[in-house]
Parts: sequence; structure tokens; C-alpha cells
Amino acid sequence: MSVNKVILVGNVGRKPEIRYVGNRPVATFSLATTERAYTTASGTTMPERTEWHNIVMWDGAAETAERYIDKGTKLYIEGKLRTRAWNDSNAIKRTTTEIIVENFDILSRNNPV
Repeated sequence: MSVNKVILVGNVGRKPEIRYVGNRPVATFSLATTERAYTTASGTTMPERTEWHNIVMWDGAAETAERYIDKGTKLYIEGKLRTRAWNDSNAIKRTTTEIIVENFDILSRNNPV
């Protein structure tokens, strides 16, 4: 048995970009998750750390993203990791890791749409 499950709660970094693959809408955007700064028992201060995640939503989720998600929106996301590779225009191999969304909730919005 194996499991590929990701759960994130974070803030959208940029408005979703919507495109179509055939008739299927797909939304892509970044999501920031931040670990708070803390001090260890020995007195060492660990700074705040932000990770940026590439998010991909398909079909109805993509349409919802287009209508209701904007920069700064706080989201709860469940999905799976997917890594893909391609050659860019200079024939350099590129890779990216994305979160393919299976379920999500909008927790808050900065500006009502």
C-alpha cells in the first residue's frame, strides 16, 4: 500500500491563471504556507519560514477558483503531489512539483468578489 496525500492551509500568492486543455478548465496559482518563528529550549531562535507550493485545480474547482479565489485568499487544500518534467525552448530539462487539488475550502477572502 502507498499513500500520496497532501494537506495545506495557506494564502494564495497570485490570482489563479485559467486556461483550457481541450474543453477542461485548469487553474494554476501559488500558495504560501508559513512556519512561525520560535526559540528552542537551548535559546536558539529559528526564523519564520515560508514555503511556496504550485497548485493545480481542474474542471469545477478551476471554475470556482476563477470566480472566488484571489491573491491573499486563505485556503484549505487536500490533494496529491505530482512531479513533471519537460524540455524548455533551449532544450534544458526542467522539473516542477505541483499539488493536484482533490478537495478544498475557502477559509477567508481579502476582497469580496
